[in-house]
Amino acid sequence: ATRLTHPPTRATIGDMWKLAAIASSCLLLAACNRQDGALEPGSPDHRVSFTSASGSGAELDVWVADSDEERAQGLMGIEQLDEDHGMAFVFDEPSTGFFWMKNTLIPLSIAFVNEQGAIVSVLDMEPCESDSCPSYWSEAPYVLAVEANAGYFDRRGIGPGDRVRLTERSPDG
Repeated sequence: ATRLTHPPTRATIGDMWKLAAIASSCLLLAACNRQDGALEPGSPDHRVSFTSASGSGAELDVWVADSDEERAQGLMGIEQLDEDHGMAFVFDEPSTGFFWMKNTLIPLSIAFVNEQGAIVSVLDMEPCESDSCPSYWSEAPYVLAVEANAGYFDRRGIGPGDRVRLTERSPDG
């Protein structure tokens, strides 16, 4: 909290409201680079690499949600997602919380990853615009959850036990 040494004047209160409005606008504009219900192409700044037990692999370019606000927003309102794009939800401590698809417009799949970097479960999730959306739970605690278009993991043979690594993307892709 900010401690004021004198009572706020009308100008000070007005300035605070202006600053709050500007900050809110900047946050809304920056959040996931959203535009017209789509994520801006080429904007993911991280990459998730998957490696199966057989050694085959896949990569997904992701936006990272590592704050409570970003995780709560997730991919809500997104109307399309490129096939090789997704979102990585990063947690500081192992979590057992659930995910839901409230106000999410596209079907998604989610892979939950434990502290050792192994997938513990993969689920398919359906869009939901009602107030009573289903909850999607991991079978074990996780520190990373990766969302992609529905069927992404199945199409690439990615499943429980496979290894996952999250890295920053280099500027050239």
